[in-house]
Amino acid sequence: MFDNSFPKIKQGNYQTDPLIDSNLDNRLGITLVIRPSLEVKNNIQKLLDQFKNVDPAQYYYRNSDIHITLLSVIGCYEGFDLQNIEIPQYVNAIQKAIQNFPPFEIEFKGITTSTSSVIIQGFFANNQLNDLRNAIRDELNQHSDLELKMDIRYPIQTAHSTVIRFRNAIQNLPDFVQIIENYRDYDFGKFTFDSFELVYNDWYQKIERVETLATFHLK
Repeated sequence: MFDNSFPKIKQGNYQTDPLIDSNLDNRLGITLVIRPSLEVKNNIQKLLDQFKNVDPAQYYYRNSDIHITLLSVIGCYEGFDLQNIEIPQYVNAIQKAIQNFPPFEIEFKGITTSTSSVIIQGFFANNQLNDLRNAIRDELNQHSDLELKMDIRYPIQTAHSTVIRFRNAIQNLPDFVQIIENYRDYDFGKFTFDSFELVYNDWYQKIERVETLATFHLK
């Protein structure tokens, strides 16, 4: 992804998001999210401060919004109504799927890009996170009565966290690009993944529009 997107960004060939500040954006869904530790998030904010000094006009994720998507259960779409689904059924299925999974470490190291964002890279050992994802997918798919819109864009397989979205033309492109290059392999730290949340959310996971529906713990 980096090899494809970063050369385009350097050439000014990137995409801005016209909906990020729109009050008319009502794409909503439910998602399983992992919250990195405060220490890791604070390390990310130190990086974001450097980008803000170069270009304060982009969209920078706050600590409250930084997350890893474990699984998009119902991908955000216009017209989704939480009142039309039975949350306890999802909770019971997810709880059943995770019962044999212990906690494990996730490491945030280095940054990558898409043509519309800057992303922190996450790493985990022995395919543990994807095994957990697959177990949850398989269990949810056993319930034909549940509304599911999983993996609408692609099956998620990484532990990445988007931390910047481009909402305007980048003001100082050479310096912005230089920060990306400087932090390409930077170590933001590790944290123990032992819990996650089922949330009702908008596209950007803005805390003002997120409602926590359930919290799950790995044992």
